[in-house]
Amino acid sequence: MRNLAIIFSFLAFFVTGTAVSADTVKLGVVNIGYVLKHAPQAAAARKKLETEFAPRETKIIAMEKRLKSQSDKLAKDGTIMSPAGRKQLERKILNLKRDVKRAKEEFTEDLNIRRNEELNKLQKVVNSAIESLAEEENFDVIFGDNVMYANKRSNITKKVLAQLAKSLKKAKSK
Repeated sequence: MRNLAIIFSFLAFFVTGTAVSADTVKLGVVNIGYVLKHAPQAAAARKKLETEFAPRETKIIAMEKRLKSQSDKLAKDGTIMSPAGRKQLERKILNLKRDVKRAKEEFTEDLNIRRNEELNKLQKVVNSAIESLAEEENFDVIFGDNVMYANKRSNITKKVLAQLAKSLKKAKSK
């Protein structure tokens, strides 16, 4: 709702011709979701998270294999085991289930926190690229989310991605 009010305020200002005639206003539209998905910095962030969390994921997979192995052993040999041995194996399986569940929950929580941190960094870089492009190409207003329609002439999404690629090359060359 707030975004719509801002858009209507801009449009009312420009339509009335107050201080600026409508034909001198340069408007642009950016598909933020598309930019966040396709920016080269997004791919780098995904790779960084995969590398960071791969060891923990491998550990959880190994825990799940141990759990399956123990469960299979109980299913196969449970009837011929002594009652004490069976009870001990059941406890071991229960403890493994708890450990796996806890490890998965911690993994998911930590991954979500880090993903949000990387997304916040990416959003700042994207906003900076949009502002830079707006200044370079003399845009008066650039709209982001909640735009219902934009023609190809006003859609600058590809230009923003090019700006992000350029800024990534600059950052790597430093």
